[in-house]
Amino acid sequence: MASVKLTKVKKMYDNKVIAVHDFDLEIKDKEFVVLVGPSGCGKSTTLRMIAGLEEISDGTIEIDGEVVNDLQPKDRHIAMVFQNYALYPHMTVYDNIAFSLRLQKVNEDVVYQKVTNAAEILGITEYLMRKPRALSGGQRQRVAIGRAMVRDSKVFLMDEPLSNLDAKLRNQMRAEIILLRQKLDTTFVYVTHDQTEAMTLGDRIVIMKDGFIMQVGTPTDVFEMPENLFVAEFIGAPKMNIIKTELTKLNGQYFVHPFGAKIPVDGDKGKMLADKNVPEGKILLGVRPEHIVLAQPGEKSIPCTLEVNEMMGSELHLHVYTEDQTRLIVRVPTIDLDNKSRSELVAGQKLNISFEGKVMHFFDPESEKNLLL
Repeated sequence: MASVKLTKVKKMYDNKVIAVHDFDLEIKDKEFVVLVGPSGCGKSTTLRMIAGLEEISDGTIEIDGEVVNDLQPKDRHIAMVFQNYALYPHMTVYDNIAFSLRLQKVNEDVVYQKVTNAAEILGITEYLMRKPRALSGGQRQRVAIGRAMVRDSKVFLMDEPLSNLDAKLRNQMRAEIILLRQKLDTTFVYVTHDQTEAMTLGDRIVIMKDGFIMQVGTPTDVFEMPENLFVAEFIGAPKMNIIKTELTKLNGQYFVHPFGAKIPVDGDKGKMLADKNVPEGKILLGVRPEHIVLAQPGEKSIPCTLEVNEMMGSELHLHVYTEDQTRLIVRVPTIDLDNKSRSELVAGQKLNISFEGKVMHFFDPESEKNLLL
């Protein structure tokens, strides 16, 4: 078993600045958990505390059931892959991967077997005799991963390993990490600020802000039922539209009234509001850009003006503003149902948009918590 458990873990600097607050998390054996959040939220600090590179101020960290608070990094049975690769420039790829094994005085035949096996899995066999400067960013990252692989560690820790790569290479390496995880079948703790990486890689996602855990859940959980406004806006691209509006109830039916429209809250969302007996009043209404459609004028539609039309290939991101100057983003297919292109929509054009009750999210304007939870 290679579980990781953090109980009330805190990190404080200079007895006044708290970087991580009472962090509680249990990571199961062979689980891939992603810590995600904006810069400065404490995710890398948390990872470094697991690795033993940062001392914890309070709490306990267990790896494989053993408390490791006082153990050196080399004794924690972990392997870490850093953002900047941390390769020795004067060594060949082979020697970089073999370095930790040679420190442990492993037999050279075993070193050769482990290095060549890792290189084959990562597709870098032909580069073993090259120096890091002769490699691309993606190839260097594979070498760094290979160096971690040969340690036979119980837990893999990865600190923003793809952030230095360009967008195309990042997508490719993301897929390779998924394949690597399947081959290694071990426990991964992965840090990123990129919510796309988090959603595609993680079995579970830990969303952090200012040193606090905002939500822990599967990618589906955090996307479909965010616990608070921060998670709702952080997960999803483009981010969720947030609208100040009123929630009313008539004959058991809930309605919202964004920008003068009257839209019934139907389906499961309406039933959940009723089961929770959510009172009428001011709310923050969340609607994802992909759940808004272009519509005809009417009681359920919202008139707006197109400000920017972003061509994204198979879809368009329409930046619109309403009569009260509220900005919204609408994500629609480039081709409409009549097989006509929408790419010719121009700034200043009048549009109507709408959305259904089943796609809505409801947040308390003061606590910013999800009203359905």
